[in-house]
Amino acid sequence: MFKKSNHIDDKLDNILNRAWQIRKENFPGSVEFVFPTGTLAISVTGDNCELNCAHCNGVYLRNMATLNEVLENGDDGITSYLASGGSDRWGRVPLIECLEELKKLAARGALNLHTGLVSKTEEAACLGDLATVVSFDFVGDKETIAEVYGLPFTVDDYLDSYRLLKKYTRVIPHLCIGLSGGKIKGEYKALEILKKESVDAISMIVFRPTAKTGFSDCTPPPPEKVAHLMATARVMFPQTALYLGCMRPGGRYRETIDTYALKAGFNKIVLPTPAARHQASMLGLSISYSGECCSI
Repeated sequence: MFKKSNHIDDKLDNILNRAWQIRKENFPGSVEFVFPTGTLAISVTGDNCELNCAHCNGVYLRNMATLNEVLENGDDGITSYLASGGSDRWGRVPLIECLEELKKLAARGALNLHTGLVSKTEEAACLGDLATVVSFDFVGDKETIAEVYGLPFTVDDYLDSYRLLKKYTRVIPHLCIGLSGGKIKGEYKALEILKKESVDAISMIVFRPTAKTGFSDCTPPPPEKVAHLMATARVMFPQTALYLGCMRPGGRYRETIDTYALKAGFNKIVLPTPAARHQASMLGLSISYSGECCSI
């Protein structure tokens, strides 16, 4: 099927070929490249986060607009919103406290809510009524939950939140490959758990070492291990759309991951590299383009 690279062992080569065949059998011969210029990321907490997680430490919140800024100043050209923010000490993003402001955003365009953990039915119902979609970070390893987030919760707590949100809206589980400081630990377990659930799509991102975080000196997972996980996801979810999200390391590493994602049968890539466009052509895939967050 694919011309084997010297860097690809037989096991990886085999599962990539299997994944590609499954994709061909279940999806059209096209891939969607996403440049989300129409989606504005908003933090409802500014750059404040009570957890200061080891992989983020609030760094990524600083690049987001605040809710008040958007409501006061407008947002020309924006057609959708990703509403996120820092977590409280229970692992929840305090969206419900901004319900009236978020309703104003929802009147302007599609709303993707990054909720964190949700344990109350009333809260899930309110957020579900408001959201076009929920992006939910799903973790399959208790040690990773403690190490990264500093939370005393279990994988079952994440599963309970996912199920609760699913009762009220469309939910896209997000898996961060290498979340545990670049080590792949609970990602395969997460796929096994989700396989037993109702899943509309799965979005994957890749751990990116970030300055001023607890994991700043860590390295991303080896590309071949990322590729094996992505191909496994396609084999396990033959008819489920798979997305490669915007968060992943840059440079040659990113080019390699993008290429593997296409070979593994992914349906969307956010902010693709030129290497992805070349690989799509080599695979005979036509390319369509969209301008909003991949989950919307």
